[in-house]
Amino acid sequence: MNKFIRRFTTNPKNDILSGITVSLAMIPEVVAFAFVAQIDPLMALSGAFIVGLIAAIFGGRPGLISGAAGAVAVIFVAMIAEGHSKGMLFDQPIENMGFFYLMATVILMGIIQILAGVFKLGRFVRLIPHPVMLGFVNGLAIVIFWAQVKMFTHKSLVVSDTGVKEYASTFMQGSELYLMIGLVALTMAIMWGLPKITKKIPAALTAILVTTFIAIGLNLDVSTVGSYIIEGGGTGLKGEFPTPNLELWQHLPFNLDTLKFILPYAFLAASVGLIESLMTMNLVDELTETRGNGDQECIAQGTGNIMSGLFGGTGGCGMIGQTVININAGGRGRLSGIMMALTLLTFILFTDKLIEQVPIAALVGVMFMMVIATFAWSSFRIIKKIPKSDAIVLVIVSAVTVIFDLAIAVFVGVIISALSFAWQNAIRIRARKRVKEDGTKVYEIWGPLFFGSIQAFNEKFDPKNDPESVEIDFVESRVSDHSALEAIFNIVGKYEAEGKTIKLKHLSEDCKQLMYKASPKFKEVILNDIDDPRYHLAANPEDFPRPLSEYPL
Repeated sequence: MNKFIRRFTTNPKNDILSGITVSLAMIPEVVAFAFVAQIDPLMALSGAFIVGLIAAIFGGRPGLISGAAGAVAVIFVAMIAEGHSKGMLFDQPIENMGFFYLMATVILMGIIQILAGVFKLGRFVRLIPHPVMLGFVNGLAIVIFWAQVKMFTHKSLVVSDTGVKEYASTFMQGSELYLMIGLVALTMAIMWGLPKITKKIPAALTAILVTTFIAIGLNLDVSTVGSYIIEGGGTGLKGEFPTPNLELWQHLPFNLDTLKFILPYAFLAASVGLIESLMTMNLVDELTETRGNGDQECIAQGTGNIMSGLFGGTGGCGMIGQTVININAGGRGRLSGIMMALTLLTFILFTDKLIEQVPIAALVGVMFMMVIATFAWSSFRIIKKIPKSDAIVLVIVSAVTVIFDLAIAVFVGVIISALSFAWQNAIRIRARKRVKEDGTKVYEIWGPLFFGSIQAFNEKFDPKNDPESVEIDFVESRVSDHSALEAIFNIVGKYEAEGKTIKLKHLSEDCKQLMYKASPKFKEVILNDIDDPRYHLAANPEDFPRPLSEYPL
């Protein structure tokens, strides 16, 4: 029994208290994210409860907090709007069709994430360069900021002559705009000032409560969560336990067109969700000096999203801000995430009418403070100090995040970084030439030999004018791929075509085995018995307790 309990917590008191604290910090942000995606806040809260609970129990990183995050929410905005306009089934208009497409997308998103875990793709997040991560968070902050600017509008539902429902927006003006700005500033001021006085009270929740009480006490005519939902054609919040959404199967057309529509959004959401979750996991690893299981986290996140979609919730992933709050509050075990989810469920069931009275300005203020906390302001300080290629990657990732989406930005950043790395290594190939007393010319190769450096490598040799005997020494080089093997093979062929003798020295054992497989003739040109104190620098498989292929990236 004790062993079972230790699997979930080693400090129940800290985990329970930190879980409750995180849930209080989670609510305002999840509700605010719901408005970013223009969905029912209880739909987002339900998704946060389901994803958070499943990820806490089965995830690969105890202490990591998952929920309905803004990184995923922003992807669904365009899809939901387009889904509403596609709301036809058997030539009959279907109201709020975008939400049914959303749930199907979340389910498909979860399936993709499970496949990523099964095929062990979680480890590859460690290959994301730091400039890409900086560009990622900067772009995310800009996207969330712009989504909040849109909240300074009135949203109304317009029905066209063909019966299609569309949302129209007009910006606030006059006293209404000034009142909105004032309440946003008040919320931000409380969130900024309260932690300087005490950190025992959740700043975001306190700011929302104070702003709400002022709006209600002074009877201010401001937009609230309830009025915003009604403006958009909704009927208000209804707190209830999440149950399987049978309407999804009744209204959603299951055909190839639906798959074509939701697949790009599901793939992007799955990619962004995993990237943010695994980046958060890496952060917890550093803070706790322990190691999580990325592949297990992928499977748990995917399972949570599938269940969320089936039960009418929105998609989620690991949340950096809430996870840091949890770790700083002493939450280390799975119990902290479980407690967060159960506390969140309590709010879903019993506080729906209270949430309706929250001013939109309070949520916007919370999100503006999150934007300030999310943006990597240090990037302005270091951008002139880091290599130009890294600075370019940082800017491009930020721009692509704003213009397109987060997943494409990360992929573009990784590709540019990889190409830059390949180019930098390609130009480092060197060949130091000397002639022995017996007339043998020796080429000492320096730098990695791979597809990017083979052209420069080939330019180092002069088969026609070199003496009758040539040696190529690889003690300061490393043969990395098939292109390098092919380049060496061609060089050997050119010297032999000129009737000259060529020998290869100081190749590592794994390189020699690859070359023997490529062509038996290499056995004639590779020197094995060499008395050289530098020879130990070449990596030999027998120096490792396991085969090289089994070592993690």
